Amino acid sequence: MTTENTESIIEEKIDSLLGMMTLDEKIGQMTQVRHFDDISEEDIAGKFIGSVIHTQGPLPGNNAQEWQAKFKHLQELALSTRLGIPLVFGVDAVHGQNTYEGATIFPHNIGMGAAGNAELVEKAARITAIETQATGFNWVFSPCIAIPYNEKWGRVYEAFSESTELTEELTKASIMGHQGNDLKSKRSVMATAKHYVGDGATDFGVEGGETTLDAEEVEKRLLPPYRVAVENGVGSVMASFNSLKGIPMHAHKTLITHILKGTMQFDGIVVSDWKGYSRFGENDVINAGVDMIMAVEGDFDMYQEGLKGGVESGEVSMERIDDAVRRILRQKFRLNVFENPFPNSSLIPEIGIKAHRDVARQAVRESLVLLKNEGNMLPLDKNLSRIVVVGEHANSSGLQSGGWTINWQGTKENYKGATTILEGIQQMAKGEVIYDSDANGNHYDADVAIIVVGETPYAESFGDIGGEMDLYQITLTEAHQKYIEAYASKGIKTVIVLVSGRPLVVTKQIEQSDAFVAAWLLGSEGHGVGEVLFGDYNFKGKLPHSWPKSEEDYNGKYGPNFWDDSITPLFPIGFGLNY
Repeated sequence: MTTENTESIIEEKIDSLLGMMTLDEKIGQMTQVRHFDDISEEDIAGKFIGSVIHTQGPLPGNNAQEWQAKFKHLQELALSTRLGIPLVFGVDAVHGQNTYEGATIFPHNIGMGAAGNAELVEKAARITAIETQATGFNWVFSPCIAIPYNEKWGRVYEAFSESTELTEELTKASIMGHQGNDLKSKRSVMATAKHYVGDGATDFGVEGGETTLDAEEVEKRLLPPYRVAVENGVGSVMASFNSLKGIPMHAHKTLITHILKGTMQFDGIVVSDWKGYSRFGENDVINAGVDMIMAVEGDFDMYQEGLKGGVESGEVSMERIDDAVRRILRQKFRLNVFENPFPNSSLIPEIGIKAHRDVARQAVRESLVLLKNEGNMLPLDKNLSRIVVVGEHANSSGLQSGGWTINWQGTKENYKGATTILEGIQQMAKGEVIYDSDANGNHYDADVAIIVVGETPYAESFGDIGGEMDLYQITLTEAHQKYIEAYASKGIKTVIVLVSGRPLVVTKQIEQSDAFVAAWLLGSEGHGVGEVLFGDYNFKGKLPHSWPKSEEDYNGKYGPNFWDDSITPLFPIGFGLNY
């Protein structure tokens, strides 16, 4: 049967279902809830829920079998309804199935952008799809295809690069990896291009802030990755928290309905972000073209009642409701959940397997960017008699992985299945390796000090610099600067490894070092760092962002980006040394 025939049959099935559905059933399909707190289990059938999301909060169970069992039970409730329309299950699997401890965790997108290897991005997404399906999900809220303009934004690491062209290339690879050639496969998941549009280009890098770019710049710089996503069949697009010229993106009918659904001919689901209905204008959001609402944290009843009232009053047309439900049903048919609604338990043994971790370790190796290598300090000799490894980031898989790892805001602790940077160095070195967590060990007889410093995990607005939370800075902390000073001032050969979700102002620390490596947020396979430091592999990574030289680079709305000729960066985008 041809694709055209298949799609024609799907549309006929949708027409039949729509003709039988009540308004309540349609609004139910347009509703996404958590499997905890927002609803009672009876609401799944009683309110005709269309989708369930798992996020920060109670886990579905203690292991993948229990996760699958929980979602199977919820699916059975949905199938018990008059029309038996199945649920789809969504999760923020943004660098592996990062909500499940024991899964393979890849470098965040900024690291994948540094690697610049589309084939590798596709492999990582394919593995993420398998491990996500193994834990009971068929929809991921990934990839983030923002174009970050200011490193003070707390989500820089979720995006591939400030380069629109590189982002286009890796967007295609990510979608192909997640969705495969056939969404019906139980080894594929529906991908989500996010956040539409302008999330990374807000003034001063404020999460959910105002994007003041004109229409021409939006068209040239921000929309191209979405065109690529649509052309490659992305199943869903998530609306953004930001406003564009004063209009919240969730309520931006021109960009959602006219451009995305009209000009680009996107036929999938436009899903809101967190509490999108209550935050951005209620029924204005539906009228703008958002099809499914995350009705979470108290929004559930007010959303369903508000939308029903809007239809009954004529504020929202039935045509708009039917368009939304048609799109949701279309993707459910494409995912084959009507025929095959339950998770595949045969995939569970593939979670975190060596073959998957090998790909993640390759991604770590290829993402590392060498910024300095004075006197060919690197690669290190494996036979050095004494190596001191400094800094808590060296000995914590949580710290090396960043936000969206096990927890929404990440973790500072080690997590199951991961290898730390320190463990990787210990495996590579034949001499003595000493660990000095806070640089107070005075190991000045070492042949070399490998000092691992960086940011602590954060996600979303919590990571904004100078924003509402203002918990972070564009420089290293005073404590981490002292780690470097402690050894560099004694004349010890010093290799600095920076673990961060963005370029930081580290000009002085680069000067103090003999070698300096940008390692980004590398995920579960810390061993990859040692493999490159000791020369088993060469450096391949290139900067996906231009690198700032001073804090003054951020005096304007934007950082030292490639398109702003008024600022000369310390290193240009694309810079990266090798052996």
